[in-house]
Amino acid sequence: MSPAFGRGAMTNHMIDLKNTNVALIMGSNMAENHPIGMKWLMKGRFDPQRQTKIIHVDPRFTRTSAIADIYCPMRSGTDIAFLGGMVKYILDNELYHKDYVLSYTNAAFLIRDDFDFQDGLFSGFDTAKGSYDTSSWDYKYDEGGNIMQDPTLQDPRCVFQLMKKHYSRYDIDTVCSITGSPKKKYEEVLKLYCSTSAPDQTGCINYAMGITQHTVGSQNVKAFTIVQLLLGNMGRAGGGINALRGENNVQGATDMALLFHILPGYIDSPTASAAYKDLISYIRKTTPGVGKLPFTNLTELRALVAAGVKYSGWKVNTSKWIVSTLKAWYGDAATEANDFAYHYIPKRQDTKNYSHIGLFEAMYKGEIDGLFINGSNPVVGGPSANKEQTALTKLKWMVSIDLWLNESAEFWSHTAWERAVENEKVHRLTPKDIATEVFFLPAAAVYEKEGTAPQTGRWVQFRWKGADPVGESKADLWIYNELGKKIKALYADSTRPEDEPINKMTWDYDGQHGEEEPDIMKVANELCGYTVADGKPVEGFALLKDDGSTACGNWIYCGGTTWKDGKMIYKPQLRKKEDPSGLGLFPNWGWAWPVNRRIIYNRCSVQPDGVTPWPGDTDRLVWWDGAGAWAGWDVPDFIKTTGPDKPAFNDPFIMRPEGKGCFFATLASFKDGPFPEHYEPWESPVPPIVNKQPMNPIAKVWEPEKQGKKEDYPIIATTYRVTEHWQTGALTRNLPWLAELMPNMFVELSEELARDKGIKNGAKVIVSTTRGDIEA
Repeated sequence: MSPAFGRGAMTNHMIDLKNTNVALIMGSNMAENHPIGMKWLMKGRFDPQRQTKIIHVDPRFTRTSAIADIYCPMRSGTDIAFLGGMVKYILDNELYHKDYVLSYTNAAFLIRDDFDFQDGLFSGFDTAKGSYDTSSWDYKYDEGGNIMQDPTLQDPRCVFQLMKKHYSRYDIDTVCSITGSPKKKYEEVLKLYCSTSAPDQTGCINYAMGITQHTVGSQNVKAFTIVQLLLGNMGRAGGGINALRGENNVQGATDMALLFHILPGYIDSPTASAAYKDLISYIRKTTPGVGKLPFTNLTELRALVAAGVKYSGWKVNTSKWIVSTLKAWYGDAATEANDFAYHYIPKRQDTKNYSHIGLFEAMYKGEIDGLFINGSNPVVGGPSANKEQTALTKLKWMVSIDLWLNESAEFWSHTAWERAVENEKVHRLTPKDIATEVFFLPAAAVYEKEGTAPQTGRWVQFRWKGADPVGESKADLWIYNELGKKIKALYADSTRPEDEPINKMTWDYDGQHGEEEPDIMKVANELCGYTVADGKPVEGFALLKDDGSTACGNWIYCGGTTWKDGKMIYKPQLRKKEDPSGLGLFPNWGWAWPVNRRIIYNRCSVQPDGVTPWPGDTDRLVWWDGAGAWAGWDVPDFIKTTGPDKPAFNDPFIMRPEGKGCFFATLASFKDGPFPEHYEPWESPVPPIVNKQPMNPIAKVWEPEKQGKKEDYPIIATTYRVTEHWQTGALTRNLPWLAELMPNMFVELSEELARDKGIKNGAKVIVSTTRGDIEA
């Protein structure tokens, strides 16, 4: 979603589902796996004013399908084709929200003349490298450096016309031949969901792992963004794109940079290349609009920013975010004279792959010495489990932090290797064959520790501890605090320059009165930001500075703390139930990032004049008050004083350089194309239909020699979650009631396939690919 909107987070929230007119659930069994979210959809369904309709699109008929108004099946891996047909239907029938599209999106922007698309390949494809040169995927600029536009949307080089041309191949018959969806059902879906383009209607899209866990998962979500922008469903109550997470704290994990390519708050992480050699180079590389501006230091940059930087958006403040982060990490050691200790940040190697698979491939080759596994079980949950188990044997040491000994913690045992299936590269080992030293640290369960958890809708809520940990179990915060102190103690006497990042790192989280437990409010204060001079909270990220006077561990959390009556107030602890809007915003229940906005991009909830609701819509979220500021039920996702006299008044997507929602993803926003395009999966038995490419041309294939041929592996399968178990089951398989309810893995087959294979109900089967097999 970030290349389309500027942020990758869920745009609305669970309670807001009650405000929608039509909900499209795709790639999710929401009724079983997210019952609290489903509760709010059902509230909308039984509201006589709203009468919410529910559409379910999924390869399987599930309990969500059973309560949907329309269920439409589709073949696994064909989501882009399904949605591409919806885009064509909207455009052909002029069902798009015209005022919204023209004012709030890049539909009118012109694209360079050398951009092209032929036979499934976008311009710039390098066959030898298997990647794109994305320089042609950019806007046209006039002599003054302004993006050229055609407000009539007729120019063949405008985004609108290029999009129309791109999806002209996705007619209903072609789409149904790809997806396998019944034509009549598909047409019902199109008609119902596209009715939300009416100004008094909104529609939301809800998705889960069925959308993201593909080689084209990001493009699947990008296809959602095109549909929602065309229909005018972003930034409005009852609209949005809602990611239904598989964990209660997935949002917090991504916020805190557990993805390898970012720092906390979604700031780009640097690589060990010349483009990131120092702080000024980093800022020049990561801040839109400043790359070619003449500055050599932060003072010069501040002057340029004060004068106005074209096509930068809110990311023009990147220098403030990174400097405040460095001050939080390195304290007094971070000064303007030493680039605020920027050189202390570990830099990624451009030639290395730091994804899950990339790391396990490196372990398998013996390139990694040690591994921490915290609340994860890759021997069960990772791809090619046998290979991942073998990779762990190549380590010198491994630490597992979990509630119970799981398969990954015990990968070295006789039992673990009896589970492994022998093949040409995986041989059964015994403990004496394995040199990896394994440490197991028992962890506290979720209710045995305190802390915050940002839920799927970005609401940050504090959880108080309900019980003491069992036995020697410890909270994760205690474990990492002790680990940090011990590492610093080991290096305390070192004078080597390479050890300075450890020695100079701030690490002051102990309780104030010698308590064994660390002070979680110290962590909160660092994350949410404070002024260096007095340690008091910074009230919002607009107040962060790049001069070293503020420190903030995660800029998007800035404003989560405040100072009142001589003490710090942590807003995620708020529990007030007032909802003056009636829209389910509950502004004083917990706190939402950014700055307590419950629905982001909410400038779109009113017409371009900033005041008038969309015709027939009574659910506007914010408005221009006429007295020089934005006001509303929600916190405006906009610079508060940007009025009708400013060019950015109709630029609601403030995290995008151009301020607009993007149908066309420019430059390297996406590595595999500016428009989503359907490609068959690598081992699909179905030949390509809409283009000539057998698969996504830039997809990484780790073991090409193991491609399954359709003659040997003709069956298309999908995976799904069950209510009784959570992730790899390390927790739920140790709870007797749940283990009894769902004791074993199983396979669901169609009656026709079972008959062809001679398989009866309850029979044991072997599910196999060229990479391994498993009994179920």
